[in-house]
Amino acid sequence: MDHDELAERFEEHRPRLRSLAYRLLGSLSEADDAVQETWLRLDRVGGDHVDSLGAWLTTVATRVCLNTLRSRERRRETPMEPHVPDPVVGPEDGADPEHEALLADSVGLAMMVVLETLSLDERLCFVLHDMFAVPFDDIAEVLERSSASVRQLASRARRRVRDRAPVPDADLRRQRDAVDAFFAAAREGDFDALVATLAPDVVLRSDGGDARPGLTLVLRGPREVTGQAVRTAALSPYLHPVLVNGAAGALVAPDGRPMAVMAFTVSGGRIAAIDVLADPDRLAALDLPPVGV
Repeated sequence: MDHDELAERFEEHRPRLRSLAYRLLGSLSEADDAVQETWLRLDRVGGDHVDSLGAWLTTVATRVCLNTLRSRERRRETPMEPHVPDPVVGPEDGADPEHEALLADSVGLAMMVVLETLSLDERLCFVLHDMFAVPFDDIAEVLERSSASVRQLASRARRRVRDRAPVPDADLRRQRDAVDAFFAAAREGDFDALVATLAPDVVLRSDGGDARPGLTLVLRGPREVTGQAVRTAALSPYLHPVLVNGAAGALVAPDGRPMAVMAFTVSGGRIAAIDVLADPDRLAALDLPPVGV
């Protein structure tokens, strides 16, 4: 197989590899780096002796991601409190093939936050097996564990995800209606109407932007979340509807300059989670859709 043919075959697998790396790492830039490193390794060994290219690439990409995650742990980069991963932000009409490929299996930002709370091995087992149908024996080989222990890790991770990650409504229009009602009540300062848009166990997570760089503010319950929403109602003129990880969200952009991305998880017609990214450096690194002033 010559170099051009190998590159062409790799490109066929790139969307899946990037999707896998994003779920494992929670960082778009690191996911791209992992995919590039996977290509470099393939280019070095060639494809003539690879029986199943897809399986080989999945294994290599997983090992690259695993090295990154272990490096994070050694440097203690990951905060102990919940971390808001990189959001995938697109226009409200959803017409972005690259984003659609990245989110092919649909993973909301609230789900990504929960994945961040799993142990390294739990996250890897859950993502590989439950999201990408990688056999337990293959995962066991990567982690150098028994298949039985890998099954246990995946089962434990599955329970934690089920308990902590609300299932979003499939109807995007229903999601948008709930988000619009939330912002309308905030603008009007209508406390009761705001509470009515929220689930009883609603959680709001925000990195805090310049005031709390690298840290995450967590508020739980309708009254706490409502109080924060009323305090930030002045930003309502600068809200622009977008899709965040395939769900209804908002880009806050005064004078067209991105200030925050807000992701909403709407379950049963009520907002169950709000995840906010306001870190200027991370926002600057995102591929955000243009907004009017």
